[in-house]
Amino acid sequence: MLATVGSLLRLRLGRIPCCAPGAPPEVERRPVASLWPRGHPQYSCGGSPGSSEPPGSAEKVHRVPAEHKPSQFDKRILLWTGRFKAMEDIPPRIPPEMIDAARNKARVKACYIMIGLTIIACFAVIASAKRAAERHESLTSWNLAKKAKWREEAALAAQAKAK
Repeated sequence: MLATVGSLLRLRLGRIPCCAPGAPPEVERRPVASLWPRGHPQYSCGGSPGSSEPPGSAEKVHRVPAEHKPSQFDKRILLWTGRFKAMEDIPPRIPPEMIDAARNKARVKACYIMIGLTIIACFAVIASAKRAAERHESLTSWNLAKKAKWREEAALAAQAKAK
């Protein structure tokens, strides 16, 4: 059913407006029959069937702790990402969002470091390959020399075994 609130119309189950749209919201509204099928329990946000209690008044409320005690690793991450200047500045309890943000920032920094190291390694390989090309060395020649050495060792082992 529709209920007017100021100039907005909102859908509310179990109530009908007694006044025209635009009327003050203080006007009483009459309850109507439930729109739920008969025989089915109606659950509120609190989770108990048929209760008219607000959702926050449940007996047991499971809450996530608003603060987290950082480990030594978390403290190092907080320092490395620049959240705190010194280890002594870190409070004993920190919001989990701060730790998550610091971990994400550390993850991005670590990725940037790995990207940089990969680029440096690429240039090092290029430089060593150019030097090897100047000496007329290649992977193929190294592989052929290694296999020739293995053949010689196998032949010597076969001769020693035959004696």
